[in-house]
Amino acid sequence: MKSENLPAPAEEKLDFKKVLPIFVVVLVSMLGLTVIIPLMPLYAASFGASASAIGLLGAVYPAAQFFGAPFLGRLSDRFGRKPVLLVSQLGSLTGFLLLGAANGLTMLFIARLIEGLSGANISTAQAAISDSTTPKTRTQGLGLIGAAFGIGFVFGPVIAFISLALSRDNFHVPAFVAASFVLISILLTWLWLPETHPAEKRSQAAGQARSPFTFKALKAAFSRPLVGLLLASMFFQQLAFGSFQQILSLFTLNRLGLDASGNAIIFVFVGVLVVAVQGYFIGRWSRKYGEAWLLRAGLALLTLGLILVALTPQQAVPWYSQAAVEAKLSASHSLPGETPPTQNVQIPLPAEANRGVLGLGWLLLAMVPVAFGGGVLQPSVNSLLTRQVEAHEMGGTLGLSAAMLSAANAFAPLLGGILFQYLGAPAPYFTSALITAILWVLIQKPLKQAG
Repeated sequence: MKSENLPAPAEEKLDFKKVLPIFVVVLVSMLGLTVIIPLMPLYAASFGASASAIGLLGAVYPAAQFFGAPFLGRLSDRFGRKPVLLVSQLGSLTGFLLLGAANGLTMLFIARLIEGLSGANISTAQAAISDSTTPKTRTQGLGLIGAAFGIGFVFGPVIAFISLALSRDNFHVPAFVAASFVLISILLTWLWLPETHPAEKRSQAAGQARSPFTFKALKAAFSRPLVGLLLASMFFQQLAFGSFQQILSLFTLNRLGLDASGNAIIFVFVGVLVVAVQGYFIGRWSRKYGEAWLLRAGLALLTLGLILVALTPQQAVPWYSQAAVEAKLSASHSLPGETPPTQNVQIPLPAEANRGVLGLGWLLLAMVPVAFGGGVLQPSVNSLLTRQVEAHEMGGTLGLSAAMLSAANAFAPLLGGILFQYLGAPAPYFTSALITAILWVLIQKPLKQAG
């Protein structure tokens, strides 16, 4: 009998019973987050924000995560995963409630700051997954975090579409819907999620938790050759992929004339692809080819996809109406009973005379390599990181990884917004493709030397 037909040893099989509660809690939280993500640029545009201001708004959330992720990660090493998740989820709930009550850009910024500090708990969820997996199954387990995000992108935009339709395009309503999902995740964490980091392991991290995050600790991590390479890779791949995510709603508005409801098509499609990659394929690929191969392949595919996205023809979708899109963006922030003020939409819209399916079809095709490439990168990098550290360092190290992710996400919308505004809609994607291509070249030799 051929070896590939033999059943995998127990240590190579992911124990879904152990990780299921973590996955469900993250999934419900992601549903709340992904209800809002596709709408935020358009929510800000409805208050008259420019592309640069929208980019700055997009930077607030990950900038807060940059400081919050290592803090929460190391606190979870000392006090356990469950209590840290609960406290941070309460903060997320507060942020979404403020977002729903927003009456201007200032409140949007405050709400996103609170959500960012609280949403840094993704590093704690990753640590809980790492607690519940073996080195052989860790990439697949961490991939489930991405799969939860993908499922969120399948259903989150649909929920946003329904809530907008029922509320006549009132952006406040999806924010309150998102808050309800966070409340459900709090109840699930409290009643169902087991503690994965027992007390005997916490004492080993007690000394580290006194200083949850310092740049000295970050410098020390970078001094470890492969750890430093992987943290840098996390930053630069997300700098590229983050620009794609943060500017996508503005890009589709400019190239295809898609409003908040129309963007659900794009996000649902990407979500399905990400679920397929991180929920199914990544486990097989990591066992067969290894994380280093996945990292190289992911960067190559992401580079190709970003170039294709940048080349998307500017052709409005068949149902596009410029007047209707402008009216929705001008009125969507008004509270029930208010008279919607007229505001200038600062994002250039496509010509109504040029409508068809070529632009939408091209973009959907380009999303395939983007989703497959981007889908394998974070789990692969984090799995490689966990192999380089001791068990009591895992939460802190994944917190540093999440900090790199957040730092990249903070720069990405700023960079993308400025490039979009001054060089045109394709510029952020060509720049991102250049970043991933350079990173692909730079990682080849160090990964080979590391084996």
